[in-house]
Amino acid sequence: MPTDSLTIDQLLRDATQQLDRANIESPRIDCELFLGDLLEKDRTWLRCWGDKIVNQEIIQQFQQMIGRRIKGEPSAYIVGYKEFWSLKLKVTAATLIPRPDTEILVETVLQKITNPNAKLVDLGTGTGAIALAIQSEQTGWKVSASDYSVDALDVAKANAAALNLPVEFSHGSWLEPFAGQQFDCIVSNPPYIDPKDVHLPSLVNEPITALTAENHGLADLQQIIAQAPDHLNEQGWLMLEHGFDQGEAVRALLTEAAFSAVETIKDYGGNDRISIGKKCY
Repeated sequence: MPTDSLTIDQLLRDATQQLDRANIESPRIDCELFLGDLLEKDRTWLRCWGDKIVNQEIIQQFQQMIGRRIKGEPSAYIVGYKEFWSLKLKVTAATLIPRPDTEILVETVLQKITNPNAKLVDLGTGTGAIALAIQSEQTGWKVSASDYSVDALDVAKANAAALNLPVEFSHGSWLEPFAGQQFDCIVSNPPYIDPKDVHLPSLVNEPITALTAENHGLADLQQIIAQAPDHLNEQGWLMLEHGFDQGEAVRALLTEAAFSAVETIKDYGGNDRISIGKKCY
């Protein structure tokens, strides 16, 4: 079809068919995301004004985005942002793309921590998603975050500045930047995929160091659990995201480290996803 007089509806229909033929999941949603980003309009506007003609420059940019998506590049990297907990977060190839299931970790923190002046740290913060979501809900808390990747920290700091949220970021591995400090809650979504996992190739566009861990994906979880007691206040919580098949193993690690009130919380798909424990010694 000639592209000199395409309407929004025609452009979205044709592009959706392209993505569908390429077996891209949720093709219409991606197409609306791309065109909405280029036009600076939301999905509702696109659907209400489907008969509007799209200019050539926008069409060319849109088709480039569709081409990138067909090659397997995640839609969040293509537009440069991802929404998480109602926050619009910048993402780059240096960061993982925040997942909806991680919002359960945020929900759990907000349910369990009742101290209005709580101190919390997010380890391996990436885009800053967890720390920023929590800070946006609890403005009286002192929220800190760390990451080993300088590039990821730059993204997290940019997100904090854009959202005007006072999270303090530190460079370093897990709790190393916080020597002598204690918190009411430590949270983390660390790498937990086994390097031999058959599904790993589908995540080829995301930073491998933020995805995989040795010892069947448990190595970083083990390290955090070992370090956490020295950095938790009495009755402080450790809350960790992990793989769908790691709940039993993580609960065992928490119990071995003398945490109490150990439990696993399921994600939106009914899979084990968040395990927590309280320091009571």
